[in-house]
Amino acid sequence: MQPDLSSVTLRNTGFEAEALPWLDAVYRFALRLTGGIEAEAEDLTQETFLRAFRSWDTFESGTNARSWLFTICRNVFLRQQQLKARLPESTNSELDTDLGAIAAHDVFHDTAFDPEQRFFESLVDEEVIRALDTLPTEFREAVALSDVEGLGYNEIAEVLGVPKGTVKSRIFRGRRLLQQLLRAYALEMGYIRRPRA
Repeated sequence: MQPDLSSVTLRNTGFEAEALPWLDAVYRFALRLTGGIEAEAEDLTQETFLRAFRSWDTFESGTNARSWLFTICRNVFLRQQQLKARLPESTNSELDTDLGAIAAHDVFHDTAFDPEQRFFESLVDEEVIRALDTLPTEFREAVALSDVEGLGYNEIAEVLGVPKGTVKSRIFRGRRLLQQLLRAYALEMGYIRRPRA
């Protein structure tokens, strides 16, 4: 008996149409979760989409795929953090692999043909991203989902699994911390004026 390939084709088509357009957004969120560590963000994004594809039949078509993917990404990140806390880290010399061959093709950083990513990078100053990456995780997640990815309070509450009031509080406190971190930089760049004596 041969497998029913029509269901596999429909699954792939639905995944490509609804999930893959959010690849860059999930990568940016993963980058914020990992504190700007690109290799970890790439791994996190790959694992997120692998898990999403495997469980695509549980996704309700027409619902918010972006929030669903962010939830998966955050859950994978939290699980990885739990495992890191339990297992000692291996060094490259302990691994028996050719890392150069593995990193031969970098999918996530080819921005030459990605005008959306270039536009995003032109708006968000590197200093702001560095400051965002230093925030405690709970604030970094909320601010990144709100201010970088444009999710509303209800969507963020769903992704983070916390009440809407908690989301508002974390965004407020995260923005305050960012404001404190970036004040000197804003003065230096002329974004704000020094107070008159």
